[in-house]
Amino acid sequence: MKLSTSENLAVVDHLLTTTRSVRKRLDLNRPVERKVIEQCLEIAAQAPSGSNRQGWHFVVVTDAEKKRFIAERYRKAWYGYNATRNVGEGPNLTAEEKQLLRVISSAQYLADNMEDVPVLIIPCIEGRPEDASPASQAGVYGSILPAAWSLMLALRARGLGSAWTTLHLQSEREIAEMLGIPDDITQASLLPVAYFKGGDFRPASRKPMRDRTYWDRWQTA
Repeated sequence: MKLSTSENLAVVDHLLTTTRSVRKRLDLNRPVERKVIEQCLEIAAQAPSGSNRQGWHFVVVTDAEKKRFIAERYRKAWYGYNATRNVGEGPNLTAEEKQLLRVISSAQYLADNMEDVPVLIIPCIEGRPEDASPASQAGVYGSILPAAWSLMLALRARGLGSAWTTLHLQSEREIAEMLGIPDDITQASLLPVAYFKGGDFRPASRKPMRDRTYWDRWQTA
């Protein structure tokens, strides 16, 4: 199949520009079929990895007690993190401040309802990069992030939403022990996964890339 047709490009571009962090629109009541998750993981396995080691692992959590265990620690981390932020209020907020308030509201909703999300997926990678050089750290995370993003895109294409979250990592060792994750495995993120409610998503407001792109040399003006 030739991908570079106008029809195929439109579909791919739509997928790439409308894959959002889904929180409030996750359907907490609709079950997610195991077969769908397995299909998406097979697609994720086509992602590149450093030296083609394919050192990724995905822990899929559907057990209610295990989800509650993770959610409690995620929630504690969220409230601790959010308490340190100083966000303005009132009618004179800028557009950026209003957007931040919407993001905070959405993130808090997810924290308060994490255990009710049908599926939690933890992308993992072999190795522990804490004391590694910047190049080695980049290699470790660069070998799991493409697979995790491919998983999120595959889910989105099938009507499922997800969100890249990392606050559970404040309790990484505790969660690893509960799930039986070996000591030499690094958890990269936590993806809450569910079918999304409502209509389709649209591209988000973003800063223009012409202001963030440099040709041959970094420019500050």
